[in-house]
Amino acid sequence: MSNHQAAGGANGDRTGRYVRHPNGHVTPMSPFTSIWRWHITMVASILFRVTIGAATVGAVLVLCWLATAANGAEALTKLQVCLASPLGLIVGFGLTVVLFSFFLNGARHLINDFGHGLTVKSANLLSRIAVWGPLVLAVLFWVALFATGKVSL
Repeated sequence: MSNHQAAGGANGDRTGRYVRHPNGHVTPMSPFTSIWRWHITMVASILFRVTIGAATVGAVLVLCWLATAANGAEALTKLQVCLASPLGLIVGFGLTVVLFSFFLNGARHLINDFGHGLTVKSANLLSRIAVWGPLVLAVLFWVALFATGKVSL
């Protein structure tokens, strides 16, 4: 390897888009750095991973709810009061967004697995649906809950 290649990375690239690893391999920098422009498909992918963490929190809350229910009616009543509080409703809304995100991202991945939706235009459309759809569906769901009197402040 010439000095020019060693100084600039791969093939003398001086843009800073390549990294030389301790083992000597030269690879492009991570796509999450400034060399890549943010794109809706990246946002959909990252948000899907974030929802996995949020779903884990939701699973722990379900376990807590089951444990509380097992402790009797008095404990369950206290939990229901907590869930009906503004903070409880915010958590419930957030978990609803997570649930709809799983549905829409799962549908997006299923479509892709069948070999469809792989063009740039269709991938962008499916990603936009997966990013914004959960918010829209969650708002509609909670509006319906409030409108039917199932939930109130």
